[in-house]
Amino acid sequence: MTNENPHGPIRSYVLRQGRVSNAQRRAHDTLLPLLGIPYAEAPLNLDTVFARNAPRILEIGCGMGETTVAIAAAHPQQDYLGIEVHTPGVGSLLKQIDELNLSNVRVIQHDAVAVLDNMIAPASLDGLHIYFPDPWPKKRQQKRRLIKPAFVALAASRLKPGAYLHAATDWQEYAEQILAVLSAEPALANTATAYAERPTWRPQTKFETRGLKLGHGVWDIVFLKRA
Repeated sequence: MTNENPHGPIRSYVLRQGRVSNAQRRAHDTLLPLLGIPYAEAPLNLDTVFARNAPRILEIGCGMGETTVAIAAAHPQQDYLGIEVHTPGVGSLLKQIDELNLSNVRVIQHDAVAVLDNMIAPASLDGLHIYFPDPWPKKRQQKRRLIKPAFVALAASRLKPGAYLHAATDWQEYAEQILAVLSAEPALANTATAYAERPTWRPQTKFETRGLKLGHGVWDIVFLKRA
C-alpha cells in the first residue's frame, strides 16, 4: 500500500507498556512458538498452517481473546487466524487456546495492515471480523482509525466472492463512518438496509453487556464480497 506519510505509516494502534501477568507472559513465551505465525513478507499457505482445507476466518484485534476462542470452539469446522499487537492480549488468547485444546486457531502478533498486505493471498478468506476497533474519538486522532477506504479496498481483495466482512462498534460516530466507507467500496454489498442485527454466533462480551445495560448502543455492520 502507498505510504503518503514521509515519517512512516500511521498506525491504528499505539503500543503501550501495559501490565503482563505471569500467566500471560508464560503463555506468550511457551505457546507463541507453537501456535503463533511469525510475520513474513510472503503469502501464507493456510492449508499448510492448519493441516487441512477449511473455511478461513481472519480476526483483526482479538483483545484478550474471549470472543475469538468462543467462536472457534463453537465452529470447529472453520479455521481462525487472529491478529493482535498487544502482548497481554496475545498471552491471554494463547492461554485460552491451550486450555480449550483448540486446534483451529493460530495467532500473528503484528500490524494487521502489513499482515493483510503481505501474508494473506487475494480471495483466500471466507470471513473477516473487526470487533470494537479503537474509535480514536478525538478529531485529531481520527486519522488513526483502521477502517478507511484504502484499508477496506485491501480487505475486500482478500475475501472470496460471497465472503463476509463483519464489524462491530459501540461508538456511534465511528459506526456511521464504517457504514459509509463500506458502502462506498464497490466490491462489497450490505446485507442490511443499514446496520445488521448481531449475528447469534458473535458472543456478547462482558463489556458490551455492561454498556447495553447502561443504555449504550452497539452497531453491527455486515457486508458481503460481490461475486
